[in-house]
Amino acid sequence: MIIRSANINDAKRLLEIYSYYVENTAITFEYDVPSIEEFSKRIENILTKYPYLVLEENGVIQGYAYASAFRPRAAYSHCAELSIYIAKASTGRGYGKVLYAELEKELEKIGIINLYASIASPIEEDEYLTNNSEQFHAHLGFKKVGEFHKCGYKFGRFDNMIFMEKILRH
Repeated sequence: MIIRSANINDAKRLLEIYSYYVENTAITFEYDVPSIEEFSKRIENILTKYPYLVLEENGVIQGYAYASAFRPRAAYSHCAELSIYIAKASTGRGYGKVLYAELEKELEKIGIINLYASIASPIEEDEYLTNNSEQFHAHLGFKKVGEFHKCGYKFGRFDNMIFMEKILRH
């Protein structure tokens, strides 16, 4: 297993992983799979300030995690919002835990101490959305700090959005 910084050459594989979640789940509220050009720009933009990590197993990227600005104002510069996506066939293998542990180390190096995750949360679990992401983040020490009701609409139904927080150091 190798964890390394993402680069533009990874965009195709990362988009393959992400597209599953766009097309088949409400984990992301994005409706349409972005073009490779758009997705590449997203990677480039994040890499200008934040870590964007990929996890490879046997030379194949199995997942990725990255940080982005929590809010644009300077007062929030010690905060970051995290995102993580694991290839559908590779979930449940502990890759997410390993990626987040490495991401946290990288974020501490650049002075980030508050971590936030905005997570789609089902009103009722179904094939599009479960509570797995909330449980995953709770297992890693994140605490639920807020909830927006019927915040996202996808697949003909509403879902909530929860915010979870982890303070790396006080």
